[in-house]
Amino acid sequence: MMRYSLMYVLCWLFWFGCSHPESRIDKVILISANAEWKVVKDVFPHESIQHSPWGEYFIKELRVGNWNEPVIFFHGGWGKVAAAGSTQYCIDAWHPKYVINIGTCGGFEGEIKKLETVLVDKTIIYDIEEAMGDSQEAINDYSTVLDLSWLGDHFPKAVTKTLLVSADRDIVPAEIPKLIARYHAVAGDWETGAIAYTCVKNNQRVLILRGVSDLVSPIKGGEAYQNNSIFVLGTDKVMKKLLADLPVWLEKCR
Repeated sequence: MMRYSLMYVLCWLFWFGCSHPESRIDKVILISANAEWKVVKDVFPHESIQHSPWGEYFIKELRVGNWNEPVIFFHGGWGKVAAAGSTQYCIDAWHPKYVINIGTCGGFEGEIKKLETVLVDKTIIYDIEEAMGDSQEAINDYSTVLDLSWLGDHFPKAVTKTLLVSADRDIVPAEIPKLIARYHAVAGDWETGAIAYTCVKNNQRVLILRGVSDLVSPIKGGEAYQNNSIFVLGTDKVMKKLLADLPVWLEKCR
């Protein structure tokens, strides 16, 4: 009798794992900004939207190589607080093998080209101001180096492998020369520093791909700062490109 009961339990577990898509998912695609998430929903307009404490998400089967693979697209929200909290939520909820963040960044004019894709290997949260200590020491504590050795030396798409600086604010044009001199930065965003930091603290493998949606110049300022339509158009182009390229990066993850 014990043997048959055990067999029943094992069969039930096997059926549950095969019948419930979330139990087979080992990759979460994390999307930060609202404008980025809008493009994702426009590209996949017929998905069943579900809700979490942090944001919307849906399960989508993508064609990866010769197989269909279910992944979760998750809207984590903009800024460091939402980025860290939603990343931890995804890790705890699904225990993925990979967290993949795709999104936009602002490029430094003359250092990187518009619509170029950045493969992030280090993040620096630079908007930390200490009044009672050493600000740079605190910045160093929140800097994160990502181990991308698992990707190998050959990437499936053309990318610029470099660091990304993060802050809870848009790039200040006057600060660009300092960011270049101090960190050799070529672009910045709001969320990747928090996402990378949270993943590394969890020993979570993470892949961050960000496309340059607009450029900022220390002389001319930000091209999208007085014209939001430039950011919207750039975001649309960047996100559609990253989504089109996503299957080959997922194949690389395998």
